[in-house]
Amino acid sequence: MLQSFQRPTTRKIPLKKDRFQDEARFLRSWLERPLVVGAVTPSGKILARTMASYVDPRIPGPVVELGPGTGPVTDALIRRGVEQERLILVEFNPEFCQLLKRRFPKATIVQGDAYDLKETLAGVLKEPAAATVSSLPLFTKPMDQRLALLEAAQDLMHPNAPFIQFTYAVVPPIPARSQSHRARASNRIWRNLPPARVWVYNKVSHP
Repeated sequence: MLQSFQRPTTRKIPLKKDRFQDEARFLRSWLERPLVVGAVTPSGKILARTMASYVDPRIPGPVVELGPGTGPVTDALIRRGVEQERLILVEFNPEFCQLLKRRFPKATIVQGDAYDLKETLAGVLKEPAAATVSSLPLFTKPMDQRLALLEAAQDLMHPNAPFIQFTYAVVPPIPARSQSHRARASNRIWRNLPPARVWVYNKVSHP
């Protein structure tokens, strides 16, 4: 597991000219490992902004991002008002990790397995997280593994903190209702290619 704790420097935001390079990186990674990357192109700006909109920057604690790729959602979170220093980015692809380090030098970059979240973030997450934002291709995993990921993320967050996940599918990647959680969905984001929807999961508190 590779951890990066960077010195504070001037905030760097990806430039528009990087878009085609990012798409090429995604396509190459998808061709090499389609079940790991799960998408041919990075998340679009509208989708990224929608995901970030469910994060309240006033809530204290780190914000964990799973599968940030080249950083479009990371950028949206910063524009939303989340300080870069609060971001913990968990990325499996080492090439993407190096790119994220350059673009977001104040964030904590962790190269590791998001599906083994407690082990991956052991010694990194010092306090309960304010939110978890995921771009992982959950439909490539069996349902029990998706549920385990949600439970692991909820155990690392504040009790009412959101787990935010997008999907291209018409059905939720994790059932919207259970004894342990409830979920709500955004409207279909037709301007994203392909169209997507954001699901927000919250833990159910039992007396």
